[in-house]
Order: sequence, then structure tokens, then C-alpha cells
Amino acid sequence: MSRPRDTVRRIDPSAFRVARRGTPREINRQIALNLIRSRQPVSRAELARLMGVRRGVVSRLVDELLEARLVFEGEKGDSPRGRKPMHLHIETRRRCVVAVDISASQTALLVTDLMAQPLREVAEFATPLEPQVLVEEVARTVRRMLAGPPEVGNCVGIGVAVSGVVDLAGCVRYSPTLGFHELDLQQMLQEATRLPAVVENSTKACVLGQVWAARGDAPVDGPVAFVNLSDGVGVGVAVDGKLLRGAHNVAGELGHVPLNLYGPRCACGRRGCWEAYVSKRAIVARYRGTDPSWPASADSSSVTIEHVMERARAGEARALETLRETGYFLSCGLATIVKVVDPQRIYVGGEITEVWDLIGPVVREGLGEDNVVCQAGEPEILTVGLGEYPRLRGAAALISTPAFAAAVVS
Repeated sequence: MSRPRDTVRRIDPSAFRVARRGTPREINRQIALNLIRSRQPVSRAELARLMGVRRGVVSRLVDELLEARLVFEGEKGDSPRGRKPMHLHIETRRRCVVAVDISASQTALLVTDLMAQPLREVAEFATPLEPQVLVEEVARTVRRMLAGPPEVGNCVGIGVAVSGVVDLAGCVRYSPTLGFHELDLQQMLQEATRLPAVVENSTKACVLGQVWAARGDAPVDGPVAFVNLSDGVGVGVAVDGKLLRGAHNVAGELGHVPLNLYGPRCACGRRGCWEAYVSKRAIVARYRGTDPSWPASADSSSVTIEHVMERARAGEARALETLRETGYFLSCGLATIVKVVDPQRIYVGGEITEVWDLIGPVVREGLGEDNVVCQAGEPEILTVGLGEYPRLRGAAALISTPAFAAAVVS
């Protein structure tokens, strides 16, 4: 017998949607669309086999997807006998998405197709301190990138990943690293570009990009977490492919959960937050000796995270010890994530992934010291390198994934 949590779902009597005659068709159409997305190129016959339905049923569903211009028929495939089948593909030829990643140091833009495949080279500029200047620079860059050549098709929207607390309307309520307060970034960008925009917390976007990857291997069900270690520390969680938001879209702000109430000052104003121990700034501060727990280091006034990693690679004892401490502090925060959401997999992104071979064993050792984590079973931890552009990929997913989401049925 299934446990209640697997079968029971509460229906809200004040906000519901009655199943219509067309509801099963809507669900089957979304199933077909997602199978095409994940298996393309795929024939109608293969799609019917995958769905376990008759060929005629699939043909009607495919015809509707063709009419909606969500898929197209491409080259003919091989067949041992009879007519060669026409292969189905997701329609990405006439539409594009602009992905924008705004962090405290850099703003990056990328034009992609609806499968988050790049159509242009990444464009970057230093993030202006003044929000209006930032929006104007983003708008100029968007116009330049869409102008081509070559043609990239009609832009269906701009997805924006930004550090900080973002509400469901795309307003940046608070960003410690950017210094934004109550900034209606979504509305500002829409007015400046004349294009639809979706603004989301950067790490929520990152986890969305992973679970909706075109050929991703993320778990289909259960919780998945993404931890981004950069200027700040962000955590995004998705459960069964849906973002964990909470009542005010603040769920997942575990970077600002204290490890030590008397620890270093965090950008959020409090002391001892996880971010104050494992962000780029924190790592450099420990290395330079501006953290009181370390003696001052010579020749460290202009040190960056890249310098620390390079010196660790070269075997410098101080840099290696800095990274080892970072690995231990990282394990403390990851243990909290395990206790809060019990994810099947945790993705880790940011500059620190470039030296994961040095700190990964320390992370595992730290997690192994926590009996609760050991009883639960350590989650799989995968790194996502900077070259994979997880924040830009996630920003693109903000625009492209709604077309592939399951039909809403109460």
C-alpha cells in the first residue's frame, strides 16, 4: 500500500480547475512535446511506441504541435522497409531567447535558441552601480546581439538571473551584493527593450536550467539543489522539476543561515552566515589575513580568488589550507541543505569548482562527520564549471521551460 504522502493531494476549494473533456489531450500533448524534446530526432512511430498508444493518436497530437509551431518535421530517417519516416524536432529555427546574468562584478548576455543552445558569443561588461545605467547598457547590448548577422529569429523574451531576493513579479526586493532595494527590474527591462522579461534569483534559475536541460540527467522526481559559490552564496531547490519558492519566493536562502553567531560580518548585515565563510570574498579574506582568525599574509593586497587557486595548485601551504578550510565550511552548509530538503543530488557551481579535486575530499570528510547526514545517505554532488554558463543557461530556461511544463490539472 502506498504511503499517504505519495497519493494524497489537497484540493483548494477556493481556487481550483475542473477537468474538462480536453484535459487528457492537453496532458498527452505535453508528454509528446517533452518526449520529442528529450529524444529528438524522433519519428511518429517511435513516439507512439514510447507513449504506448496507437499511431493515429500520436499523429493527431503531433499535428496540433506542428500547428502551434512547437515542433517541425526534419530530414527523413532510415527504415528497413516501406516509407522513410519524417523525424520530429523542437522548433528552434525562428525563435530565440536572450539570457542575462547580473552579478556584482560582471553582467553577461547570451542569445540562445529555445533549447538553450548558444546562437551568439557571450557579451560581458562590468556591472554599473546605478540600476538605470545597468538597464540601459543591457538594452543596448540586447539590441546589438539581436541585430546579427546571422539571423537568430524572433526573440520571445529575456530571462534574467540576478543575485538577491526576487519576488514573483520580478522585483528585486533586496540584493546585498548588488545593493538593490525594491528595484522593479522586470518592468524596467521590459520598458527599455520592448520585450517580455522574466527576472528570477540566479540560483533558482540555475537549478531550473539543470532539471530542464535538453538532454539532462537530473533526477526526474524528488528534490534537487544547486549551490552557487561566487560573490555571494545562493541555493536553489527544485522538487519534481518545480522550483521551491515558499510564500514570498525566499525559500532556499540558506547562504544566509548562520554557522557562527559571532563570525565574520556578512553582506546581509548579520554575522557568521554561511556566505561569510565560503564566498569568493570570504576565501580571499582568510587568505589575506583580514579575517582575525588568520595572521596577515605578505604580498596579498591585490589577491583574487584566482590567485588563491593558482597558488594552491602550485603547492603553497597557505593557499592549500585556505581551500581546506573552505571545504570544511562548505560541508557544514551542505549538511544543512541535506537536513532541510534531503536532495537526491546537489550541483555546485562557481569559481571554486576549478579546484574541486583539492576541496572535494574535505567536503566529503566533513559530511561524513555528521551522523544525521550519514543516516540519510550522502547526496550525489556534481560540479558545474564556469564554462557551462549555469547562470546564463538558467536565465534562458526562465523563458523556454513554460512551454514544456506539465498541464495544470486540479
